[in-house]
Amino acid sequence: MAKEKIPLYRLSHLAAPAPGPSAAGGMSRAMGAPDAGEFMIESFGPYLERQSPHLHHAHRHIFYHLVCFSAGAGSHSIDFLRFPVEAGQIYFMPPGQVHSWSFEGRPEGWVINFSVDFLRAFLLDPGYVDRFTFFSGRAEDSVVRLAGAFRGQVFGLLEQLLRQFNEGEDAGASDARSGSSVQGMDRSSDADLMRVRLLELLMVVQGAAPGDGAGNAAAAGDARVSGHVLAPFRRLIEQHYKTLRLPGEYARLLHITPNHLNALCQELLGRSAGAVIRDRVLLEAKRLLTNADMTAAEIAYELNFQDNSYFSRFFKKYAGVTPEGFRREHILGPLRG
Repeated sequence: MAKEKIPLYRLSHLAAPAPGPSAAGGMSRAMGAPDAGEFMIESFGPYLERQSPHLHHAHRHIFYHLVCFSAGAGSHSIDFLRFPVEAGQIYFMPPGQVHSWSFEGRPEGWVINFSVDFLRAFLLDPGYVDRFTFFSGRAEDSVVRLAGAFRGQVFGLLEQLLRQFNEGEDAGASDARSGSSVQGMDRSSDADLMRVRLLELLMVVQGAAPGDGAGNAAAAGDARVSGHVLAPFRRLIEQHYKTLRLPGEYARLLHITPNHLNALCQELLGRSAGAVIRDRVLLEAKRLLTNADMTAAEIAYELNFQDNSYFSRFFKKYAGVTPEGFRREHILGPLRG
């Protein structure tokens, strides 16, 4: 019998069928809007109806994913942490996070999915998207509550982006039916305008995120320090957590002292630098344990532990449960939102 594991979705798996007779070949979407493998935006109601069997079970994506709710209730689990679903919330998930939904009634809002390269190829700085705190990969940063004027502004931007996307698809389908050879520049400029709109949306939400711009001068100073030290620290952890485990190793890469790095983490995150590194290793262990094709010994090797027994002791100490117990809870009893 095949082992159960957390499914990994590509953007094209979740996109709505392109309109018109060219849908099978995808021509209308490619001509009138970004390719289905790069970008999509849709009202959340129809999206949920189409994907409901999948969204209520734990899964992960290889693309960026965001959902904004204008109405709804229930819960959302991101990397094994549970959050309530409420109107005026927007959820952000970078590639790789494990998540699932559980709704009460019918939620309304918008969903956007875009590939890693959709914005990266458009910007001079390939790491620009990593600057947004809600795409940090930490579940705690993934939820932004929109209040006051921010809510109306974000809802308006989403509606504008949805209209533009649908108009581009309709134009592409019409061109395909009529055999019109629309200049590629015209259609590519439509896609570029959507990139600009998406960036505007992300920038507006960043302004609404906790601790960003709206606080006092001290908070703003902390944010600048965080941007100059903690953001690069987290990026380095993402690159090296399998091989570098000591704060001193990261401090050398950041050209600061280990004491300085640890003091900043304690002041701004409430945790030691070593705990930040350890939490990332633990999160990856949890993610890998949701893949039933990997044994605990294989996961220990993947994460560069000396042996399986050392990995099991590490996991039990910091997760409060054995690797086997965690796997039983989240696979044999599937993680529900």
